[in-house]
Amino acid sequence: MSLIHPTAIIYPGAVIGEYCEIGPHCQIGPEVVLGCGNKLHSHVILMGEAHIGDGNQIFSYAVIGTDPQDLKYRGEKTGLSIGNRNVIREFVTINRSNCSSELTSVGDGNLLMEYVHVGHNCQIGSGCVIANTVQMAGHLVIEDYVSIGGLTAIHQFVHIGTHAFVGGASAVKKDIPPYTRGMGNPYKTSGLNSVGLQRRGFSSESLDSIKEIYRVFYRQGLNVSQALEIVESWPTLTPEQRIFLEFVRSSERGLSN
Repeated sequence: MSLIHPTAIIYPGAVIGEYCEIGPHCQIGPEVVLGCGNKLHSHVILMGEAHIGDGNQIFSYAVIGTDPQDLKYRGEKTGLSIGNRNVIREFVTINRSNCSSELTSVGDGNLLMEYVHVGHNCQIGSGCVIANTVQMAGHLVIEDYVSIGGLTAIHQFVHIGTHAFVGGASAVKKDIPPYTRGMGNPYKTSGLNSVGLQRRGFSSESLDSIKEIYRVFYRQGLNVSQALEIVESWPTLTPEQRIFLEFVRSSERGLSN
């Protein structure tokens, strides 16, 4: 049985799982599907076709599932998916996608701090930490275990690779390869996220292999095509090197410097 405050507004058609806590003055729209064990603090708004998993905690004044902020949007039915065990702090906004063929999505176990904005069609993985007031334009891809410092602004269509660390107050316009760290306006890659990788349990052998491929792309004065030619000639690649290589191959905005 869920605990729903008498001042909360639950629209007919909304689906609420067991053991949820719905705080004062929350609004849950008619197309929302809320899983089990979620806690909504006061004044949370869930609207649109938003599917939210289990065990999430959503703090006051978060607004989730509202229309995309996109002039091309014409009112069609679009969606949003949020996984399990996320912490979404005060005043976070997460918009639905701008088309029916793609969702805005957030994975599992993320922390979105106060005033974060997740734009339409963003794809956020799992285990990410996104600090206060990070502003994400539409169509971003943020892979698993990414950390983004506060006050950072990220251009639309940017792709940030797994285990990357983005320092605070950065302006990100190009893709950020996995395992790297950097900051600045404009964002500049400064090295590997060694501390984060060690905390995630990467072995010394894995770290060495990441350093090897990183040096080719960032320490030998080569352009991307030249670096690709060298790495693609290697007889074998470790799993981490393959992830790095595939990221570079698929980059559409170009790599951060």
